[in-house]
Amino acid sequence: MPNGPATSGDHVRRLADGNQIPRLGLGVWQVPDGPGCENAVRWALELGYRHIDTAQAYGNEASVGRALRDSGVPREQVFLTTKFYPGRRDPQAEVEQSLRRLGVDQVDLYIVHWPQNGPTWAWPGLERARELGYARSIGISNFSASQLEQVIAIADSPPVINQVQFSPFEYRRRLLEECEGRGVALEAYSPLGTGRHLRNQTVAGIAQRASRTPAQVLLRWCLQRDTVVIPKSTHRERIEENAQIFDFSLSDEDLASLDQLDRTGGTAAARESKWW
Repeated sequence: MPNGPATSGDHVRRLADGNQIPRLGLGVWQVPDGPGCENAVRWALELGYRHIDTAQAYGNEASVGRALRDSGVPREQVFLTTKFYPGRRDPQAEVEQSLRRLGVDQVDLYIVHWPQNGPTWAWPGLERARELGYARSIGISNFSASQLEQVIAIADSPPVINQVQFSPFEYRRRLLEECEGRGVALEAYSPLGTGRHLRNQTVAGIAQRASRTPAQVLLRWCLQRDTVVIPKSTHRERIEENAQIFDFSLSDEDLASLDQLDRTGGTAAARESKWW
């Protein structure tokens, strides 16, 4: 996969290492291992998704792998992400286990899931995973701007992605600016607030004017803020709806209205509180 899965135009982003990532993916956080996860991934692939995001901590890599194999979509057409669980000590050994569970020879992106015990110690292990061909690209998740800077300072191969909670309600403007300024793509998880944001009146009003769903409005905002976005759903109709975000644009006025929903003060932090 020299340049990543083949998609076109607005649908992909070229990362700093030259690889390409589809700008929409399916996330499977909080989806238990088993038929529910397999169905969600298989439906997404049937509906044209070419980007699946899992993690060692999710416990569902085996289901993702089964769904990928059963889908009939060639492996080289799917951008596959997993994440190193930093409660373990050896990122290289852990990705080898991930590859076995996923049933693949390589992931497209391997991420440090959060900066437990400091932001830099795990990075050399991710670089080794990349050098050994276990991962095409490497990145981080839940890292603040200052933590990103610490990783870059010690890195031979700097991270190409920082995956963080990001939406109009968590518009981490300074973090986005710091990432972009260092050639790091920001990837938005929980863009729908696990469903909470869909009920907001501002979002609903914009959706009504645009003849779109609230979810589509929130996801489109992420695209127009130059991020990669990975909504999670286990419902086929919502997975399909969430993909219909490339054929419309939000106006500058609508973007500004959504920006005002931010509750973070435009922070450079990745989390308001940490769970580790």
